[in-house]
Parts: sequence; C-alpha cells; structure tokens
Amino acid sequence: MKPEPIFAAVEEVMGAESSDPIILLSPQGELLTQEKAQTLSQFKRMAILCGRYEGIDERVREHLITQEISIGDYVLSGGELPALILMEAITRLLPGALGDPKGAIDESFSNGLLEYPHYTRPAEFRGWKVPDVLLSGNHKEIDRWRRKQALLRTLRNRPEMIDVGKLDTRTKTILAEILVELEVENNEKTGNIK
Repeated sequence: MKPEPIFAAVEEVMGAESSDPIILLSPQGELLTQEKAQTLSQFKRMAILCGRYEGIDERVREHLITQEISIGDYVLSGGELPALILMEAITRLLPGALGDPKGAIDESFSNGLLEYPHYTRPAEFRGWKVPDVLLSGNHKEIDRWRRKQALLRTLRNRPEMIDVGKLDTRTKTILAEILVELEVENNEKTGNIK
C-alpha cells in the first residue's frame, strides 16, 4: 500500500503532530496481551492501520506508526480481523462497556491466571451438579474455590502463565495444596503410593 494516501488519511484525522497511538496490525508486531489492551484502553483515541497482502510501504512503518501489534504467530491476508479483535479487547475495558464496573477485572489473564469455571441454573442438569460450595452462600469459601479452580485450569492448560513470584500469599498456599494433591493423584495412578 502506497504511503501518500495513508499519511494523508492519518494526518487528516489525527493531526500532523498527534501524540495518540497509530497502530499497525502486523504479524511482526508485539503480541497483543490483556496488559497491552489495558494500556491502550487509557487513550481517548487512536488510529489502527490494516495492511493487505504484502502490507504497507516501509516508510509508513518507519515514520508514521507508533507501534505494531500482532494477534498471534500466524499470517492473515489483511489486518481487518485483527483490528476488530484489538478494538474488542480494548472496548470491553472501557467504563460502562460491560455493565458491571468490575466485569473485566476477575477474568482470564487479568490476574495472571485463566478464569475459574462458571455455572448457571439449574443446580443439576442431566445429573451434573453445580459444586456444593457455590450453593453454600459462604463467600469466603466460594472465593477460595474459584481461586483454586483458576490455578488448576492454568496449571493444566497454560502452566507457563504462572509466575509464582507475582502470586499473593493466599494463592501460593492454594497452589502448594494443589501440587500436593496432584502428586498424590499421580502416585495413585502409577502405583507409587508413599
């Protein structure tokens, strides 16, 4: 894509001396994370550029773009879908976007873990029951259960996400319990009962 129309369009909309982010969606960019979305959600406005096929003239990248973002280690024909993903990741963090002011706080990636399981009504469906603790009304135990489930899910699906140094004392205690339980479970399966 030629530089002239891109520079003209961005400068017309953003101003020639704008300090707002001008983002290029590119597989060569920094990986989009929840933390990056949170940072970008603090800006009042930004420009998002989408390349097509072989992308854009290098002079746009060198002299107009303030950052490049990738949505993953794969290549698409254009940046339109990545731009929608970026907008969704940012927009849902804006005040009022989710209805519940705390809605985007306690979910996957927001606290370094994957999110815990969710259940709805009925309490039993096809013989599968909602865990008793969630029906107990004991908010302290419910919170502990959720934290444990988030740790278990993260250990099973994305163990590289767990940074023990960033976990609070309570979470470290729960993690230690889980590791003991998993070791016992593994020993029972393999016959190495101690």
